[in-house]
Amino acid sequence: MNLIHEFTLYATLEDPMPIGEVPTGTRIFFGVKDGHIKGERINAKLHGGGEWALLGPDGFIRIDVRLQAETDDGAFFYAQYSGLLEFSDAVQAALGGGESTDFENTYFYINPRIETGDERYAWLNTTFFIGEGRVLSGGGVEYRVSRPEG
Repeated sequence: MNLIHEFTLYATLEDPMPIGEVPTGTRIFFGVKDGHIKGERINAKLHGGGEWALLGPDGFIRIDVRLQAETDDGAFFYAQYSGLLEFSDAVQAALGGGESTDFENTYFYINPRIETGDERYAWLNTTFFIGEGRVLSGGGVEYRVSRPEG
């Protein structure tokens, strides 16, 4: 399968809100402060959202994100994605203000689903996306999001 880069998503996160121990792990909420999406076919500003992360006993974070955005030409859309992030020493350090992680050495993958009612961006409703992520120093994330060629 060949993948085509579609866009890059950057988000700055609020300080974590520790929900606590739940039956399946430790739940932590991160609000989305701001961010943007840059690509050849889409450019947008994030308008809030959040991540309901679940750190499991296996050392992986189950990603559960919902956010909304507005394109630079006035279209609105909703995005939801799930994924997996290995809660490695490098990830913990980056979250604590240390160096950002690299795409190449971080197990961090997402599967975004995007919805819009704007006909100019109807292709978002029927495109399968896959992304690889990295944790930015001090509480942010960056994703390179691609789609299958064809």
